Amino acid sequence: MARKVILDVDPGIDDALALCLALFDPRLEVLAVTAVAGNVSSQQATRNVQTIIEQLDPPRWPRLGAASPNEQGAGVNARYIHGADGLGNAHFDVAELHHLNDSEKVIGDILRSNPDEVSLVCLGPLTNVAGAFRRDPVLPTLIDRLIFMGGTYLAPGNVTPVAEFNMAADPVAAREVFHSRTTKTMVPLDVTSPVTLSYDFLDELPGDTSRVGRFLRRILPFAYRAYRQHYGLESIHVHDAVALQILLRRDLFLIEEVAADIETAGELTTGATIFDRRANRQWRENMEVAIRTDPAAVKREIVEGIRRAARAAG
Repeated sequence: MARKVILDVDPGIDDALALCLALFDPRLEVLAVTAVAGNVSSQQATRNVQTIIEQLDPPRWPRLGAASPNEQGAGVNARYIHGADGLGNAHFDVAELHHLNDSEKVIGDILRSNPDEVSLVCLGPLTNVAGAFRRDPVLPTLIDRLIFMGGTYLAPGNVTPVAEFNMAADPVAAREVFHSRTTKTMVPLDVTSPVTLSYDFLDELPGDTSRVGRFLRRILPFAYRAYRQHYGLESIHVHDAVALQILLRRDLFLIEEVAADIETAGELTTGATIFDRRANRQWRENMEVAIRTDPAAVKREIVEGIRRAARAAG
């Protein structure tokens, strides 16, 4: 039986790749794709969600949620990696919908209608989740599992020496989610960064006769150029596609129970994920964290997932 899921995203090229995997995977029933500000603005994130769904045209269209402006975030963005439009400056035409419900409402409606059945996979800042929990305090008890890409366990940050992008973008929302009663799994940079896709991945993509192949071939080259220009790398990270694998292939990850919090006010440490590692730990365990994986195995899953998506999409 397919697992019901909401995908909360800030597209973003790696978010788009993750959506290609999820929307055509028979193990998943994607009930909604909700937009959140992060890699791009709230308005652009909403447009990109609509663009991706329209370009891929999955057999079952999910509900869509519109992003709200992030009023308490740090104002970070990653357009230098993803392009001004977030999708590699591909500038797709899209029939924009102007009367979408906001993402918080979509999340709340679906969780209320499917108690204890839906996994919420967050691939951007946790703004929407915190907002939905504020709006309806019962929601944390209705989620089957919350999986979020973000934070670091032992690894350094990627926007500051200690902070990962999604956590730095809205640390206040992240702290609210960390302290919530829902069952949580953090997928930090420690396990997403070692999984890289070299230029050879472009040769493994489906051809232009497939909707998935055409879409990815338009957006991915920008990411490779950006990683080479800004980081001197001949490969790209696909953090969100890796995080999705926790839902699909949990056996590929070593996972531990931890007591975690997030810094919201430090001059140098805002957005840092903090763990109580003391011998006489005072904090209660409040989530799982993935601390290790097999990068080669995860990459194989991503490559096979794209091939499967291309066959399903036609």
